[in-house]
This record gives sequence, structure tokens and C-alpha cells, in this order.
Amino acid sequence: MIYLDAAATAPVRREVLEAMWPALTQDFGNPSSHHTVGEAAGRALDYARRTAAQVLGCRPGEIIFTSGGTEANNLAIKGLALATPRGKRIVVSAVEHPSVLETVEYLERLHGFTLVRVPVDPDGVVDLKALAAELTPETTLCTVMYANNEVGTIQPVEEIARLCREAKVPFHTDAVQAAGWLDLDVGRLGVDALSISGHKLGAPKGCGLLYVSGRRPLEPLVHGGGQENGRRSGTENVAGAVAIATALSLAEKERAETVPRVTGYRDYLIEQVLKALPEAQLTGHRTERLPASASFCFPGTSGEAVLLELERRGVVCSSGSACSAGSDEPSGVLLAMGIDPAVAQTAVRLTFTAAVKEAEIALAARAVASAVRDVRKLAP
Repeated sequence: MIYLDAAATAPVRREVLEAMWPALTQDFGNPSSHHTVGEAAGRALDYARRTAAQVLGCRPGEIIFTSGGTEANNLAIKGLALATPRGKRIVVSAVEHPSVLETVEYLERLHGFTLVRVPVDPDGVVDLKALAAELTPETTLCTVMYANNEVGTIQPVEEIARLCREAKVPFHTDAVQAAGWLDLDVGRLGVDALSISGHKLGAPKGCGLLYVSGRRPLEPLVHGGGQENGRRSGTENVAGAVAIATALSLAEKERAETVPRVTGYRDYLIEQVLKALPEAQLTGHRTERLPASASFCFPGTSGEAVLLELERRGVVCSSGSACSAGSDEPSGVLLAMGIDPAVAQTAVRLTFTAAVKEAEIALAARAVASAVRDVRKLAP
């Protein structure tokens, strides 16, 4: 099997499992307990916080460990908006993840906020002029993802952060897909908050983190014992914190080698698919996209039928966001990019880890061409 659905989840790395093991066995204590077993767990948690902070270029106290990217996005958006509601306007791009859009819709529905969606161009890049116009004194928060989970387009986050600073608007970015591939130094990016999920990086599902600048007040979602400096109560998942910190650190150390190599594989895959299937439509920006992400629409087919044919050929991939599983509606991301609904339903996304082999990419490219041709033969 060739697994090309890493944007949905990646396998757990052996180094991460080994780093977690002590926290699951001898250092099993509650990190808030004041005895030797609890203090050992507390040291592991401190190690995880320092390690993650080093990658992000922030203070350890600005790291909040969460259950994943969805919780991190919820905490960032609700926490920042409710702590300083200002004019109750939240600006987002039109291609955000459901955990961002539905969080803002909740604030709109129950707390009187206004959701402002900024359009994107056909490549999925946010319209900076339109975004700048929405950064008014009434704007509570701006949130734009670093890189898109469906089409891989990378947003100009540093430029958006600059616009937000000039307008004195807090800026959050969902960096779940960017982590491990792009620079995460929050000082260079200029962001006030940044979300990461562990299971995209080689850590287990159920662990994530949120960076929030110490200058920004944050209203907690979960109240109780005051863990995570009072911003996320509940006994910490020490093993999960160690896992995500370890995975993040490993990815950052390897990034200089993996990014150019995997980018070459991505470009080869795109070139081969478009050469074999001239009618195929690449979705997302051609170059400003994640190194390990290739996405297409195949007009005249069914995306789901192509996926079934690919799996029959030993290639596992997806039609888009795993967080919209079970929906037969066309992708909101593709519709926002101006793609016809019928064409959007033919989408196929191929995403891979740094461990992918050149031969696997070559096989996958041939399998895509073969699968699409076979599906077209069956079309009425």
C-alpha cells in the first residue's frame, strides 16, 4: 500500500513512541502532585513545553497543550474574542478549516459577533486588499490559515500579520498543515496565536498545542484546577505533550533536508498527472503550496470513484478534508476558489510524509492516470 493521505493523519514515529514511553510507565504521576512521582511527570511536561517553545521561538509560558488542532483553534478564537470583544467583528478567509469557521459561527450565533469572510483568488490565496479593508477599529480578531488542508496553498502570513499589526488587530493562524514543512518562528511570522496538531507530525491523535502571545488576554474554555497557567484546566496529557514536542522538534531539525527533496517529488507527481491527463485541473497555487501536497479535479469523473479505483491499485488518498467525511456536498474551499460545483465533486488530494519514496510517487502518478481513465470509461 502507498499511503498518500498524510494531511488527514500521519503514522506515529518510532522516536516519538520511545519519548512517550516513560510518561506512560514509570513517570505516570499527576504533574500537579507534590511528591516524587508527580514531580517526575512535571519535569517531563516542562521539558515538552521548553522543546516546543524552542521550535516556535517563544517563551515556554506561551505554550498551551491541547487535545489537538480543533481545540487549539477553538481556544484561540473564542479565548481571544471573548477576552477582548472590541467591535465583535471577526475576519476570516473564505477557505478556513471547519474548526475555525464553525467556531466563529458559534460566536456569531450566541455572542453577537459578526463573521466577515474575505475572498480568495482562483489559486486559493487571500485577497490582501480586501482583507486590509476589513481591519477596522471594530475588528476583534483576524484568523487566516497558514496553509490549506485541501489544496495546499500557502498564505502570505507575514504580510497578513503586518497588516494586522498596523490596524492593531490580533492575528491567529491555523498552522496544523504547515507544521513540519514551513517556518514556525512566531516572531518572524508576527502572529499573536498559532495552532498545531500532533497527529499530522508523527505524534498520536489527541495531542496539540496553541501558542498565544503573553501580551494577549485569553478567556479559557475549560475551567477547573487552573492548569496551563489557568488557560486550560484539567490534568495534562503528559505523554501527549512529550509526543507533540518531540515530533515538532524532529521535523524542524529535518526540515532543511526534507523540504527540497519532497518538493521535487510533489512537482514530479503534478507534472506526470497533468501530462497523462491534459484535461485534469490542478487545484491550489502551482508553487506557493505545501511541499507534500498535490490536488486535482478530474472533470467528467466522480472523485469517490477515482479514490476507489486508486485504492484497488494500492494507493490510498482522499477527496479533501477528512473533517468533512461523509458529506456529499462539494468542497467549500473549491467553491470559494471559483470552481464549478460539478467539477469540485471530482477532487482528489494526494498528501505524503517526509518518509515517502521516489518510487512510490512514480507508481502513484501512473495509478492516478490509469484510475481516471478507467472511471471515465464507465461514465454514462
